[in-house]
Amino acid sequence: MAVLTAEKVLAALYDVDDLNQNMVSDIAIDGGKVVFAIAVDPAKGKQLEPLRLAAEAAVKKIPGVTSVMAVLTAERKAPPPAPAARQQQPMHKISENPVAPHVKHIIAIASGKGGVGKSTVAANLALAFAAMGKKTGLLDADIYGASQPRMMGIRLRPDTNKDELIIPPVAHGLKIMSMGFFVDETAPVIWRGPMVHTALQQLLRDVDWGDLDMLVIDMPPGTGDAQLSLAQHVPLSGAVIISTPQDVALSEAKKGLLMFQKVDVPILGLIENMSYHLCSNCGHREDIFAHGGVKIAAEKLGVTFLGEIPLHIDIRAAADAGTPIVAAQNAHAVSESFKNIAARIWTALPAEKTVPQAPRTARG
Repeated sequence: MAVLTAEKVLAALYDVDDLNQNMVSDIAIDGGKVVFAIAVDPAKGKQLEPLRLAAEAAVKKIPGVTSVMAVLTAERKAPPPAPAARQQQPMHKISENPVAPHVKHIIAIASGKGGVGKSTVAANLALAFAAMGKKTGLLDADIYGASQPRMMGIRLRPDTNKDELIIPPVAHGLKIMSMGFFVDETAPVIWRGPMVHTALQQLLRDVDWGDLDMLVIDMPPGTGDAQLSLAQHVPLSGAVIISTPQDVALSEAKKGLLMFQKVDVPILGLIENMSYHLCSNCGHREDIFAHGGVKIAAEKLGVTFLGEIPLHIDIRAAADAGTPIVAAQNAHAVSESFKNIAARIWTALPAEKTVPQAPRTARG
Protein backbone atom coordinates (compact mmCIF):
# COMPACT_ATOMS: atom_id res chain seq x y z
CA MET A 1 0.00 0.00 0.00
CA ALA A 2 1.29 3.46 -0.91
CA VAL A 3 2.52 5.60 1.98
CA LEU A 4 0.22 8.45 2.95
CA THR A 5 2.15 11.74 2.99
CA ALA A 6 1.51 15.43 3.60
CA GLU A 7 2.28 16.05 -0.07
CA LYS A 8 -0.59 13.76 -1.08
CA VAL A 9 -2.91 15.62 1.28
CA LEU A 10 -1.92 18.96 -0.24
CA ALA A 11 -2.36 17.56 -3.76
CA ALA A 12 -5.88 16.37 -2.91
CA LEU A 13 -6.76 19.86 -1.72
CA TYR A 14 -5.56 21.52 -4.92
CA ASP A 15 -8.98 21.59 -6.61
CA VAL A 16 -11.05 22.64 -3.59
CA ASP A 17 -12.74 25.95 -4.38
CA ASP A 18 -11.56 28.96 -2.36
CA LEU A 19 -8.74 26.92 -0.81
CA ASN A 20 -5.13 27.85 -1.43
CA GLN A 21 -2.54 25.30 -0.36
CA ASN A 22 -0.74 28.04 1.57
CA MET A 23 -3.77 28.11 3.88
CA VAL A 24 -3.10 24.52 5.01
CA SER A 25 -0.77 23.77 7.91
CA ASP A 26 -0.11 21.37 10.81
CA ILE A 27 -0.81 18.23 8.79
CA ALA A 28 -0.72 15.19 11.09
CA ILE A 29 -0.96 11.63 9.75
CA ASP A 30 -1.39 8.49 11.83
CA GLY A 31 -2.00 5.42 9.70
CA GLY A 32 -5.14 6.31 7.76
CA LYS A 33 -6.12 9.22 10.04
CA VAL A 34 -5.45 12.76 8.82
CA VAL A 35 -5.75 16.03 10.76
CA PHE A 36 -4.86 19.46 9.35
CA ALA A 37 -5.53 23.16 9.89
CA ILE A 38 -6.94 25.69 7.42
CA ALA A 39 -6.25 29.39 7.99
CA VAL A 40 -9.04 31.53 6.55
CA ASP A 41 -10.21 35.13 6.41
CA PRO A 42 -12.85 35.72 9.14
CA ALA A 43 -14.73 38.03 6.76
CA LYS A 44 -15.94 34.96 4.86
CA GLY A 45 -18.26 34.16 7.75
CA LYS A 46 -20.62 31.29 7.00
CA GLN A 47 -18.57 30.20 3.96
CA LEU A 48 -15.99 28.73 6.34
CA GLU A 49 -17.90 25.59 7.31
CA PRO A 50 -18.61 24.48 3.70
CA LEU A 51 -14.94 25.05 2.94
CA ARG A 52 -13.93 22.78 5.82
CA LEU A 53 -16.35 20.06 4.75
CA ALA A 54 -15.17 20.27 1.13
CA ALA A 55 -11.55 19.95 2.25
CA GLU A 56 -12.37 16.90 4.38
CA ALA A 57 -14.27 15.32 1.50
CA ALA A 58 -11.34 15.85 -0.86
CA VAL A 59 -8.84 14.24 1.50
CA LYS A 60 -11.19 11.31 2.21
CA LYS A 61 -10.86 10.34 -1.46
CA ILE A 62 -7.15 9.55 -1.05
CA PRO A 63 -6.60 5.77 -1.05
CA GLY A 64 -5.80 4.57 2.44
CA VAL A 65 -7.46 7.47 4.28
CA THR A 66 -9.94 6.22 6.88
CA SER A 67 -10.83 9.44 8.72
CA VAL A 68 -10.24 13.16 8.29
CA MET A 69 -10.54 16.14 10.61
CA ALA A 70 -9.98 19.68 9.32
CA VAL A 71 -9.67 22.41 11.95
CA LEU A 72 -10.46 25.97 10.94
CA THR A 73 -8.28 28.81 12.18
CA ALA A 74 -8.63 32.38 11.00
CA GLU A 75 -6.33 35.36 10.93
CA ARG A 76 -7.19 38.99 10.44
CA LYS A 77 -5.75 40.52 7.30
CA ALA A 78 -2.62 42.48 8.09
CA PRO A 79 -2.90 46.28 7.85
CA PRO A 80 -1.16 48.09 4.96
CA PRO A 81 2.64 47.81 5.29
CA ALA A 82 4.16 50.40 7.57
CA PRO A 83 7.64 50.71 9.09
CA ALA A 84 6.41 49.95 12.59
CA ALA A 85 3.34 47.90 11.69
CA ARG A 86 2.58 45.26 14.31
CA GLN A 87 1.12 41.93 13.17
CA GLN A 88 -2.38 41.44 14.49
CA GLN A 89 -3.17 38.53 16.76
CA PRO A 90 -4.70 35.40 15.20
CA MET A 91 -8.44 34.81 15.48
CA HIS A 92 -10.32 31.51 15.48
CA LYS A 93 -13.57 30.38 13.93
CA ILE A 94 -15.53 27.62 15.58
CA SER A 95 -18.31 25.44 14.27
CA GLU A 96 -21.80 26.91 14.43
CA ASN A 97 -23.33 23.61 15.59
CA PRO A 98 -24.76 23.70 19.14
CA VAL A 99 -22.70 22.18 21.96
CA ALA A 100 -23.89 18.59 22.62
CA PRO A 101 -27.57 19.63 22.25
CA HIS A 102 -29.07 16.37 23.55
CA VAL A 103 -26.83 15.98 26.59
CA LYS A 104 -28.55 16.74 29.91
CA HIS A 105 -25.46 17.47 32.00
CA ILE A 106 -21.85 18.31 31.13
CA ILE A 107 -19.36 18.29 33.99
CA ALA A 108 -15.67 19.18 33.99
CA ILE A 109 -13.13 17.07 35.86
CA ALA A 110 -10.27 19.47 36.47
CA SER A 111 -7.04 19.97 38.39
CA GLY A 112 -4.77 22.91 38.98
CA LYS A 113 -1.72 20.90 37.90
CA GLY A 114 -0.76 17.69 36.17
CA GLY A 115 0.21 14.45 37.85
CA VAL A 116 -2.67 14.20 40.32
CA GLY A 117 -4.50 11.38 38.50
CA LYS A 118 -7.25 13.53 36.99
CA SER A 119 -7.66 11.42 33.85
CA THR A 120 -7.87 8.20 35.87
CA VAL A 121 -10.53 9.75 38.09
CA ALA A 122 -12.45 11.10 35.07
CA ALA A 123 -12.49 7.70 33.36
CA ASN A 124 -13.65 5.85 36.46
CA LEU A 125 -16.29 8.45 37.35
CA ALA A 126 -17.71 8.19 33.83
CA LEU A 127 -17.90 4.42 34.25
CA ALA A 128 -19.48 4.88 37.67
CA PHE A 129 -22.23 7.04 36.15
CA ALA A 130 -22.80 4.32 33.55
CA ALA A 131 -22.99 1.74 36.36
CA MET A 132 -25.74 3.88 37.86
CA GLY A 133 -27.72 3.42 34.65
CA LYS A 134 -26.90 6.85 33.23
CA LYS A 135 -26.19 7.20 29.51
CA THR A 136 -22.68 8.61 29.63
CA GLY A 137 -20.01 10.03 27.36
CA LEU A 138 -16.36 10.86 28.03
CA LEU A 139 -14.52 13.69 26.27
CA ASP A 140 -10.73 13.75 26.50
CA ALA A 141 -10.07 17.50 26.23
CA ASP A 142 -6.34 17.25 26.89
CA ILE A 143 -5.15 18.04 23.35
CA TYR A 144 -1.45 17.90 24.23
CA GLY A 145 -1.58 14.78 26.36
CA ALA A 146 -4.58 12.69 25.34
CA SER A 147 -4.59 9.58 27.54
CA GLN A 148 -8.16 8.27 27.40
CA PRO A 149 -7.69 6.14 24.23
CA ARG A 150 -4.99 4.11 26.00
CA MET A 151 -6.75 4.09 29.36
CA MET A 152 -10.06 2.98 27.83
CA GLY A 153 -8.32 0.44 25.55
CA ILE A 154 -9.63 1.88 22.30
CA ARG A 155 -7.85 3.17 19.21
CA LEU A 156 -10.71 3.00 16.70
CA ARG A 157 -10.75 5.48 13.87
CA PRO A 158 -14.00 7.48 14.14
CA ASP A 159 -16.30 7.65 11.13
CA THR A 160 -18.82 10.35 10.24
CA ASN A 161 -22.58 10.13 9.75
CA LYS A 162 -24.77 11.51 6.95
CA ASP A 163 -24.74 14.92 8.67
CA GLU A 164 -20.92 14.95 8.66
CA LEU A 165 -20.84 14.61 12.45
CA ILE A 166 -18.13 12.43 13.98
CA ILE A 167 -19.46 9.20 15.45
CA PRO A 168 -17.78 8.64 18.85
CA PRO A 169 -16.41 5.13 19.39
CA VAL A 170 -17.86 3.15 22.30
CA ALA A 171 -15.82 1.36 24.97
CA HIS A 172 -17.06 -0.19 28.22
CA GLY A 173 -20.50 1.27 27.52
CA LEU A 174 -19.23 4.86 27.15
CA LYS A 175 -19.21 7.10 24.08
CA ILE A 176 -15.66 8.43 23.90
CA MET A 177 -14.01 11.20 21.93
CA SER A 178 -10.38 12.29 22.01
CA MET A 179 -7.91 14.07 19.77
CA GLY A 180 -5.81 10.96 20.39
CA PHE A 181 -7.99 9.19 17.80
CA PHE A 182 -6.72 11.57 15.11
CA VAL A 183 -3.01 12.02 15.82
CA ASP A 184 -0.02 9.75 16.22
CA GLU A 185 0.14 8.51 19.82
CA THR A 186 3.91 8.98 19.94
CA ALA A 187 4.09 12.39 18.23
CA PRO A 188 3.88 15.67 20.17
CA VAL A 189 0.98 17.97 19.30
CA ILE A 190 2.48 21.39 18.61
CA TRP A 191 -0.50 23.69 18.07
CA ARG A 192 -1.09 27.36 18.75
CA GLY A 193 -3.72 28.46 21.25
CA PRO A 194 -6.44 29.42 18.71
CA MET A 195 -6.09 26.07 16.96
CA VAL A 196 -6.46 24.22 20.27
CA HIS A 197 -9.57 26.24 21.08
CA THR A 198 -11.11 25.43 17.69
CA ALA A 199 -10.29 21.72 18.00
CA LEU A 200 -11.88 21.53 21.44
CA GLN A 201 -15.03 23.20 20.20
CA GLN A 202 -15.23 20.80 17.26
CA LEU A 203 -14.92 17.80 19.59
CA LEU A 204 -18.05 19.10 21.31
CA ARG A 205 -20.00 20.61 18.43
CA ASP A 206 -19.12 18.31 15.52
CA VAL A 207 -19.53 15.00 17.37
CA ASP A 208 -22.80 13.07 17.38
CA TRP A 209 -23.03 12.63 21.15
CA GLY A 210 -26.70 11.71 20.90
CA ASP A 211 -29.04 11.56 23.88
CA LEU A 212 -26.90 11.39 27.05
CA ASP A 213 -27.58 11.94 30.73
CA MET A 214 -23.98 12.88 31.39
CA LEU A 215 -20.92 14.01 29.45
CA VAL A 216 -17.73 13.92 31.52
CA ILE A 217 -14.95 16.21 30.28
CA ASP A 218 -11.41 15.24 31.22
CA MET A 219 -10.02 18.79 31.28
CA PRO A 220 -6.43 19.74 30.45
CA PRO A 221 -4.41 20.29 33.63
CA GLY A 222 -3.82 23.84 34.82
CA THR A 223 -5.66 27.12 34.38
CA GLY A 224 -4.56 28.34 30.97
CA ASP A 225 -6.34 29.51 27.84
CA ALA A 226 -7.74 26.08 26.87
CA GLN A 227 -9.28 25.58 30.30
CA LEU A 228 -10.78 29.07 30.41
CA SER A 229 -12.13 28.63 26.87
CA LEU A 230 -13.99 25.47 27.83
CA ALA A 231 -15.31 27.01 31.04
CA GLN A 232 -16.62 30.04 29.16
CA HIS A 233 -18.06 28.44 26.02
CA VAL A 234 -19.52 25.14 27.26
CA PRO A 235 -22.80 24.97 29.23
CA LEU A 236 -21.26 23.21 32.22
CA SER A 237 -23.54 21.94 34.97
CA GLY A 238 -20.54 22.05 37.27
CA ALA A 239 -16.90 21.26 37.89
CA VAL A 240 -15.11 18.73 40.09
CA ILE A 241 -11.58 19.55 41.28
CA ILE A 242 -9.03 16.76 41.80
CA SER A 243 -6.06 17.16 44.11
CA THR A 244 -3.59 15.09 46.07
CA PRO A 245 -3.18 15.87 49.79
CA GLN A 246 0.16 17.70 49.76
CA ASP A 247 0.29 21.48 50.02
CA VAL A 248 1.81 22.15 46.58
CA ALA A 249 -1.02 20.30 44.83
CA LEU A 250 -3.66 21.94 47.01
CA SER A 251 -2.43 25.45 46.22
CA GLU A 252 -2.79 24.73 42.50
CA ALA A 253 -6.19 23.10 42.99
CA LYS A 254 -7.43 26.28 44.65
CA LYS A 255 -6.41 28.24 41.52
CA GLY A 256 -8.50 25.89 39.39
CA LEU A 257 -11.46 26.30 41.70
CA LEU A 258 -11.12 30.09 41.55
CA MET A 259 -11.06 30.04 37.74
CA PHE A 260 -14.41 28.24 37.57
CA GLN A 261 -15.91 30.52 40.21
CA LYS A 262 -14.87 33.59 38.22
CA VAL A 263 -16.90 32.40 35.23
CA ASP A 264 -19.84 31.31 37.42
CA VAL A 265 -19.45 27.55 36.94
CA PRO A 266 -20.79 25.73 40.03
CA ILE A 267 -18.18 23.78 41.99
CA LEU A 268 -19.65 20.35 42.66
CA GLY A 269 -16.87 19.44 45.05
CA LEU A 270 -13.27 18.35 45.65
CA ILE A 271 -11.83 14.84 45.51
CA GLU A 272 -8.65 13.75 47.30
CA ASN A 273 -6.87 11.33 44.96
CA MET A 274 -3.90 9.19 46.07
CA SER A 275 -5.24 9.94 49.53
CA TYR A 276 -3.31 7.07 51.11
CA HIS A 277 -1.46 3.96 49.99
CA LEU A 278 -2.83 0.48 50.55
CA CYS A 279 -0.37 -2.39 50.30
CA SER A 280 -1.75 -5.01 47.92
CA ASN A 281 -0.15 -7.83 49.95
CA CYS A 282 -0.98 -7.03 53.56
CA GLY A 283 -3.41 -4.13 53.35
CA HIS A 284 -1.15 -1.87 55.43
CA ARG A 285 -2.00 1.81 55.04
CA GLU A 286 0.60 4.57 54.58
CA ASP A 287 -0.14 8.29 54.18
CA ILE A 288 2.59 8.88 51.61
CA PHE A 289 1.44 12.36 50.60
CA ALA A 290 -0.01 13.24 54.03
CA HIS A 291 -3.76 12.82 54.35
CA GLY A 292 -6.94 14.84 54.71
CA GLY A 293 -5.61 18.08 53.26
CA VAL A 294 -8.29 18.28 50.57
CA LYS A 295 -11.12 17.80 53.07
CA ILE A 296 -9.72 20.58 55.25
CA ALA A 297 -9.32 22.82 52.19
CA ALA A 298 -12.89 22.11 51.08
CA GLU A 299 -14.21 23.12 54.50
CA LYS A 300 -12.21 26.36 54.44
CA LEU A 301 -13.36 27.17 50.89
CA GLY A 302 -16.97 26.35 51.62
CA VAL A 303 -17.32 23.63 49.00
CA THR A 304 -18.32 19.97 49.21
CA PHE A 305 -15.73 17.30 49.94
CA LEU A 306 -16.80 14.42 47.68
CA GLY A 307 -14.49 11.72 48.99
CA GLU A 308 -11.07 10.15 48.79
CA ILE A 309 -9.47 7.62 46.45
CA PRO A 310 -6.49 5.57 47.66
CA LEU A 311 -3.24 4.97 45.83
CA HIS A 312 -3.68 1.32 44.90
CA ILE A 313 -1.79 -0.83 42.40
CA ASP A 314 -5.05 -2.26 41.03
CA ILE A 315 -6.08 1.20 39.79
CA ARG A 316 -2.85 1.59 37.84
CA ALA A 317 -2.84 -1.95 36.50
CA ALA A 318 -6.44 -1.72 35.28
CA ALA A 319 -5.87 1.59 33.51
CA ASP A 320 -2.69 0.35 31.83
CA ALA A 321 -4.62 -2.71 30.62
CA GLY A 322 -7.25 -0.52 28.95
CA THR A 323 -10.09 -1.39 31.35
CA PRO A 324 -10.35 1.07 34.27
CA ILE A 325 -11.02 -0.51 37.63
CA VAL A 326 -14.74 0.35 37.80
CA ALA A 327 -15.21 -1.69 34.61
CA ALA A 328 -12.61 -4.37 35.40
CA GLN A 329 -13.55 -5.01 39.04
CA ASN A 330 -16.92 -3.47 39.74
CA ALA A 331 -17.12 -4.86 43.28
CA HIS A 332 -13.60 -3.71 44.24
CA ALA A 333 -13.46 -1.41 47.29
CA VAL A 334 -11.92 1.32 45.12
CA SER A 335 -14.71 0.94 42.56
CA GLU A 336 -17.21 1.40 45.36
CA SER A 337 -15.44 4.65 46.28
CA PHE A 338 -15.79 5.93 42.72
CA LYS A 339 -19.46 4.93 42.60
CA ASN A 340 -20.19 6.64 45.91
CA ILE A 341 -18.56 9.84 44.68
CA ALA A 342 -20.47 9.66 41.39
CA ALA A 343 -23.73 9.32 43.32
CA ARG A 344 -22.90 12.44 45.36
CA ILE A 345 -22.11 14.38 42.18
CA TRP A 346 -25.36 13.30 40.51
CA THR A 347 -27.35 14.37 43.58
CA ALA A 348 -25.68 17.80 43.49
CA LEU A 349 -26.62 18.45 39.86
CA PRO A 350 -29.61 20.64 38.97
CA ALA A 351 -32.80 18.81 38.05
CA GLU A 352 -32.96 20.51 34.65
CA LYS A 353 -30.44 20.66 31.85
CA THR A 354 -28.03 23.60 31.99
CA VAL A 355 -29.27 26.11 29.40
CA PRO A 356 -26.71 27.13 26.74
CA GLN A 357 -25.81 30.78 27.05
CA ALA A 358 -23.52 33.44 25.70
CA PRO A 359 -19.85 32.90 26.60
CA ARG A 360 -19.30 33.50 30.31
CA THR A 361 -17.21 36.54 31.18
CA ALA A 362 -14.60 36.19 33.89
CA ARG A 363 -15.24 38.30 36.96
CA GLY A 364 -12.49 40.11 38.77
